[in-house]
Amino acid sequence: MTLRSFGPRLTGNGVEFRIWAPNAKRVDVVLDRPHPMRRDAKGWYTTHIDGIGAGARYRFLIDGSLDVPDPASLFQPEDLAGPSEVIDHAAYQWRAEDWRGRPWAETVLLETHVGTFTPEGSFRAMIDKLDHLVDTGITALELMPLADFPGTRNWGYDGVLWYAPDSAYGRPEDLKALIDEAHLRGLMVFLDVVYNHFGPEGNYLGQYAPGFFSDSHTPWGNGINYYVEQVRAFAIENALYWLGDYRFDGLRLDAVHAIPDQGEIPMLDELSREVGRLAAETGRYVHLVLENDDNTAAVLDPVTHPPRGQYRAQWNDDYHHAWHVALTGETHGYYSDYANAPLAHLARALGSGFVFQGEPSEHRGGQPRGEPSGDLVPLAFINFLQNHDQIGNRALGDRLESLVKPQAIEAALAVTLLAPTVPMLFMGEEWGSQAPFPFFCDFQGDLAEAVRAGRRKEFAGAYKEYGNEVPDPLSKDAFDSAVLDWHERDQGRGAARLALVKRLLAIRHREIVPRLDSSRFGDARITGDGLLKAFWRLTDGATLELVANLSDDERDGGAPPAAGTILWGGDWNRIIPPWAVSWRLEHP
Repeated sequence: MTLRSFGPRLTGNGVEFRIWAPNAKRVDVVLDRPHPMRRDAKGWYTTHIDGIGAGARYRFLIDGSLDVPDPASLFQPEDLAGPSEVIDHAAYQWRAEDWRGRPWAETVLLETHVGTFTPEGSFRAMIDKLDHLVDTGITALELMPLADFPGTRNWGYDGVLWYAPDSAYGRPEDLKALIDEAHLRGLMVFLDVVYNHFGPEGNYLGQYAPGFFSDSHTPWGNGINYYVEQVRAFAIENALYWLGDYRFDGLRLDAVHAIPDQGEIPMLDELSREVGRLAAETGRYVHLVLENDDNTAAVLDPVTHPPRGQYRAQWNDDYHHAWHVALTGETHGYYSDYANAPLAHLARALGSGFVFQGEPSEHRGGQPRGEPSGDLVPLAFINFLQNHDQIGNRALGDRLESLVKPQAIEAALAVTLLAPTVPMLFMGEEWGSQAPFPFFCDFQGDLAEAVRAGRRKEFAGAYKEYGNEVPDPLSKDAFDSAVLDWHERDQGRGAARLALVKRLLAIRHREIVPRLDSSRFGDARITGDGLLKAFWRLTDGATLELVANLSDDERDGGAPPAAGTILWGGDWNRIIPPWAVSWRLEHP
């Protein structure tokens, strides 16, 4: 896929416009006036307009009546309802020309939402915070989805125009500047992309290209039909576009378990192979990550570079859910699967990756979930205590800081940040931010009311208990409440938490990261009184050992090991204090 099928193409003397509209009888590209387009046998309409270039604004007119943006628009300066803009990606002068990325083992992720990461809510404003990431020990900035969405505020999962970074955050060159500045500081940048559905407002594809969709359903609407050649190309070329024209270092593919129509050769397999070709041709490290509720171990391979049909790692919801139940006692919804002995589930996640490796899930109606994962390298799992979903899909959007005492959270951080899996933090978590992250969007009319009604139904108990305290997802106040307060970082409790995270990540980079490439799971056990013991075999033959008291009372940990270097925590003589964590490295 060397030449992109979709979107405008700059030529030496103008622009070639293209759109796949197999059900249209006529298509015009509208600039100063409508210009008729030629149709080929596969439903592609094309035309070349002389004398225009980057900056030209245009729309498509379908059958003389339906006025639509380019589905592969590169930028929408006036939001979805406005014209698409031709962008010359070759015009940006990259400064970090020698950047080739970083090995996967070095990854420490910070998930962020551009609109709420800073008071300004822009790509450019994020640049001023990059030095904070480096100083903390974070190596990878992950952006929640950017695909153009309706209105001025959205989580990003209602994106409609997959190729256009939303104008609420700035222009394409602003996004490139953010990525460029990150690379100059040694930071990777990842993007969350959504290939399982289109947003509910502003998507006209079904009217002129109904082959994009199938009869299968996702929680967010009709499934996308990747059996169709052009539809598959639309997604795979989109991945290559973000990685190539914007130089992102990796992608996180949202909810791939909700892609029911992948084709005889799975679309995800082909996407990985095409990305692997890009990585090989450019000599870059490029990392692909999944969110996959099916816990499919077979598609994960954190070691092979470049990727050849598989994916570096998966967000490990099992790890989060076990911790959340253990720390909060909440057992509603999907947490019900972890209600019985949550610390034992945590031990399994630490000892072999997934908690569900083929066992039946009661939350999913008793259906078996997952595959055995203990033979994978631990780097195949991205472990976290919080992310946008696990905070925002709560009625109040409240973080762990509002639910759990600090010493328990700090113990969980000490486990998460030093384990040989890949750690991820949610923006502000590094200093213990208490800013909520409620669900928010900017729909209008009937759709807005449908969202309100849906939230009231989903969180009926919370509305009954908290009433007007539950944020209105359509209100700008909900969005404003999520904006990080950076002053917290440098004051009292925030400064102390940040210092803790810095120390932990410094140990990780110095002692653990160099030993991760071919590390292996060992074993993890939990006693009935909350004492956790685990070990892993590292690349150089060393053994990484963890002992943690995850309870409110002192515990007898037995005789301490006679050998090894203490990386973190005390060298206790049998009695381990509450919520105390110890890491030890035993050399071969």
